[in-house]
Amino acid sequence: MVSKTKSPTLSKSRFLAGLQCPLRLWHQCHNPNLASEISPVQQAIFHMGHEVGELATRLYPRGVLVEEDHLHHEEAVETTLAAMKDLEVKAIYEAALLFNDVRIRVDILEKLGNGKWNLIEVKSSTSVKEVHLPDVAIQHHVLTGAGLDIDRVFLMHLNNRYIYDGSHLELEKLFSASDMTRKVLVYENQIFSLLSDFKDMLAKPREPGIRPGRHCRNPYECEFREYCTEEMPEHWIMELTGITQRRLNEMMAMEIQDIRDIPDSFPLTQIQDRIRRCVVYDEEYISGELRDELMDAEYPIHFLDFETVSPAIPRYARTRPYQTIPFQWSDHILYEDGTVEHKEWLCEEDKDSREEFAITLLRAMGDEGAIFIYTDYEKRIVHDLAGYLPQQRNPLQNLSGRFKDLQKLIRKYYYHPEFHGSFSLKFVLPALVPEMDYKNLAIQEGSFATLEYLRILEPSTSPQEKEEIERNLLEYCRYDTLAMLKIREEILKKI
Repeated sequence: MVSKTKSPTLSKSRFLAGLQCPLRLWHQCHNPNLASEISPVQQAIFHMGHEVGELATRLYPRGVLVEEDHLHHEEAVETTLAAMKDLEVKAIYEAALLFNDVRIRVDILEKLGNGKWNLIEVKSSTSVKEVHLPDVAIQHHVLTGAGLDIDRVFLMHLNNRYIYDGSHLELEKLFSASDMTRKVLVYENQIFSLLSDFKDMLAKPREPGIRPGRHCRNPYECEFREYCTEEMPEHWIMELTGITQRRLNEMMAMEIQDIRDIPDSFPLTQIQDRIRRCVVYDEEYISGELRDELMDAEYPIHFLDFETVSPAIPRYARTRPYQTIPFQWSDHILYEDGTVEHKEWLCEEDKDSREEFAITLLRAMGDEGAIFIYTDYEKRIVHDLAGYLPQQRNPLQNLSGRFKDLQKLIRKYYYHPEFHGSFSLKFVLPALVPEMDYKNLAIQEGSFATLEYLRILEPSTSPQEKEEIERNLLEYCRYDTLAMLKIREEILKKI
């Protein structure tokens, strides 16, 4: 609840937040302290976007950067207006303007010779997405409202077909520009109405009554999701795997938030009904077919996990933007006599590790034994390696043929109420093997492992830090493969 009568100043990011959820916009303006902390992984994503944006400015020489930050918007506008008048300036980076109580910063404002300007928004994605249209449209709205004559609006993104030669980046090929002008002009018709609605909502004494739902993570993870969902029941209806917004709306209309309150007659998919029954009766579901699937495995049985990195800007020769580079594997091996062996490999150099990864992996896997993986990610990596390394194609394809997806089997034949609708290792492991928990690890998820690996490659990282990161990476990947072995072991005890 607020006592303000004047609506806060908006920005591009706030406008987009309002489109996702008016309550998110409300909290950004009135209760920013309720937001969860930005994670290191999210910070890395922001940093990557900045790197891509800075690289794109090289395509527009004789430009000037508006350096004032968002806390000094008025000064940034003054710098922008001065740069516009400078005949020597052909482009403005991070141009700042204000119109209709909306602040914006434009990635690149290109000055044309006829008194017109081009608006260029840079994204680190490899294609134009639906959310990009309102992003550039609100910028166009402010620019034209402030008196600029905008000729074209471009969305610049990475070209995932570009292959880096390893010596120098060809920026004209690395980036692709999509002309959004026509779509922006059509979308422009609704901006005044949207802004008016947002301002009216923000000026009211109470926050909008919006319940958490699928929109909390679409198109972006909302920073207030944790706050908005803290009073949801332990088994919230959002935990129903694959639940549609239509079914959610139907349950909300029936004042149902807890899975245990869903009536037997309510239409659910097979897996959703399985989840409901397990929660209602506080029991596991297990199919007898699961034992056959888990036992149908030739010894020695391998439990395999990879870690990978996908740089937005190509780092190595013969790689594309977001080329997946596997840099680590772990393998727990269960022999028929019950003994267990562990093998692992980690690339410690700043290089394209794909060939060495494949060779060391094939040597460790041998020619016999089933290989349990968790999701088909490892299978896709091996498929890509087979395409990249023709001399290793046959053994890699043979390796892929030995894979068994443990997650797929669990999803099909098993459920535990403590999964809370998720079949990821982070939920499955503690439910089945309570003494094992990722919370005790320095690295607890794959995306953070990728971030830490990139730190190893940074010249500024000290030898001591690199050594610690390498230890943590090995421990994390080793934990994943041991987790699969223990999960299989525990399930077999239950059948």
